Amino acid sequence: MQLGVNVPNFGPGTDPGMLRDWARVVEGLGFDLLMVSDHVAVTPDVAERYPEPFYEPFTTLSWLAGVTTRVRLGTTVLIVPYRHPLLVARMAANLNALSGGRLVLGVGVGWARQEFEALGVPFARRGRITDESLAALREAGIGPVPLWVGGNSEAGVRRAVRFGDAWHPLRGTLPWMRTVVRSHELPGFAPRIALRLTAAPVEDPERLAGVGTLEQVLDDLEQLRLLGAGTVVLDPYHQDPEATRRPHTAWRDLTTLVAHRRTAP
Repeated sequence: MQLGVNVPNFGPGTDPGMLRDWARVVEGLGFDLLMVSDHVAVTPDVAERYPEPFYEPFTTLSWLAGVTTRVRLGTTVLIVPYRHPLLVARMAANLNALSGGRLVLGVGVGWARQEFEALGVPFARRGRITDESLAALREAGIGPVPLWVGGNSEAGVRRAVRFGDAWHPLRGTLPWMRTVVRSHELPGFAPRIALRLTAAPVEDPERLAGVGTLEQVLDDLEQLRLLGAGTVVLDPYHQDPEATRRPHTAWRDLTTLVAHRRTAP
């Protein structure tokens, strides 16, 4: 099972130098995949969680492709209704070629109502637009680029089965993911989970996968492997924009996890 990292491409601490440092840490620690998020218009509902500057994912990944050599690069997730599917197909195919075949295209429906309004896209039709766009994207062709379809709802799971190479749920509990995986014939399974190491065990029954002691998180990864996850993406961002100024906490957790995973029997 491969491991990836969701790198913050937004927030007050993020600039080109910080993005380059993140890429060097992720690749240097031996992770398999580096992913970034997507927003086009940083409206108030977006800014509350993911404030400016917000670096556009295709542009950012194209630049990071030039400062890395091995790590795969991806989106978690590209908001499908915001762009014409033919434009997405062209950008994805070009980025994949320019990076030496390293792109993973994670896609989703989106949630920020004010951003939809700013872009003139009907919020109530976002699911249907996404389905139509993914059909067009598949028809246009994106070559060998893996298509991971996000969405934690039942509709999102059906969308992954219909269009995707993997279901890409975001920040869920292990029991919930286990239930979904065992009750659907998924094309693949590539979850994005939280990452926050704690000194004491987290006993909350609603504990997110990836949150807890090192032993708890290592067990989460093993359980996800047993469920058939081909890749697990670790997300160390926890809705605190100021934390983008202090990446060393996340880097320490990533380093600890990698070191202990390598030495596990």
